[in-house]
Amino acid sequence: MLTIELINNNIPRLKLKDTVSKALRLIHDFRVTHLPVVDGDTFLGMISEDDLLDQDEPKLPMELMQEYFIKASVHDNEHFLNAVTCSNQVDSTIVPVINDENELVGVITTNDLLKTIGNFAGTNEIGGIIVLEMERSQFAISEISRIVESNDATILHLNTTVHAETGMLTVTLHINKKEISTIVSTFERYEFDVIYYFGNEKFENEIHSNYRHLMNYLDI
Repeated sequence: MLTIELINNNIPRLKLKDTVSKALRLIHDFRVTHLPVVDGDTFLGMISEDDLLDQDEPKLPMELMQEYFIKASVHDNEHFLNAVTCSNQVDSTIVPVINDENELVGVITTNDLLKTIGNFAGTNEIGGIIVLEMERSQFAISEISRIVESNDATILHLNTTVHAETGMLTVTLHINKKEISTIVSTFERYEFDVIYYFGNEKFENEIHSNYRHLMNYLDI
């Protein structure tokens, strides 16, 4: 999905003549942390609530606050995940979307991003969750898929993260079946480290966790 498909045209844009007090009122009314500032249609940057609150003069115009403008934005033909990155980098509840002429097309709100990420991750699909941990060199999508498919299941979504301290890779699988105990058993038979799973077998999952803790204790 492209950023232009998530445009929210209800969020107002500030002009250079707008004052600090007006900007703060709009930020409060629309419950956002930043607002875009434009000169005509040209995007100049975002102004944050924190920088506005630091001003002693409520009638100060945006024109005199340009040193505080945050230039972060995404283009209208980018993948929406770039907007997620932008939002995280500047810690903003909106992401400005511009075209090739640097004109503000609109903004994307973090609420819309969250909904889109949920759909992207397949959270609307019924299924179970399996989390594996492994060395990065051990990661092979083909092998993981083969194990899941050998149990008549399909991976709806796969996500990987790297632990900053250990360098270990965490692989989260969203499976299209709730009954996943046989899939978990297959992963363990092939010596994958299953650190968590959740499906219909919640009680079995707790037993499995307690068993792992016991085995770890006995190994000490």
